Amino acid sequence: MNDSGSNPAEGTRTLVIERVFPHPPEKVWRALTESPLLTQWLMNNDFEPVVGRKFQFRSEPVPNWDGVIDCEVLIVDHLKRLSYSWSSLGADFVVLWTLTPAEDGTHVRMEQSGFGPDHQAAYKGAKYGWQRFFDGLERVLGGSAG
Repeated sequence: MNDSGSNPAEGTRTLVIERVFPHPPEKVWRALTESPLLTQWLMNNDFEPVVGRKFQFRSEPVPNWDGVIDCEVLIVDHLKRLSYSWSSLGADFVVLWTLTPAEDGTHVRMEQSGFGPDHQAAYKGAKYGWQRFFDGLERVLGGSAG
C-alpha cells in the first residue's frame, strides 16, 4: 500500500486477462519467451528474455500507426513472471505475465497497466487485441510449442 499521499498512477486503468491453459508452465513459458513462437501468436519480434534488452514487436502498418511497438524487458522470473514495457503512439504501458501452476494446467494472467484517462481508445483496442492474442496463444500451445 502506498501511504505517501500522492499516487501518480491515480486515474489509470489496468487491463487484466486470465485463462487456464491445459499445459504445463514450461510449455506456456516457451510460448511467451521464444521469439519464433511469439511471432506465431503475437507479432514479429526480436525478443530475448534478458532484463534490460530493448526489442520491438512489429505488425503491418495501418493509417496513423507505423506498426512498431518499442519494448524493454523489465522482469524475467523463469516459469513465473515476465514483464516488459510497451510503448506505441506516444503512450507507455507495462505488460506483466504471471504463470501459476493449476490443477488442470497453468493459470496465465496478463496485465497491461498505464491506461490514463486519455487512453480510452487504446484500452478498448488492447482489450480486443489481447483477447485475439490469447486465442492465438491457445492455438500455438495446442500445436508446435510442445
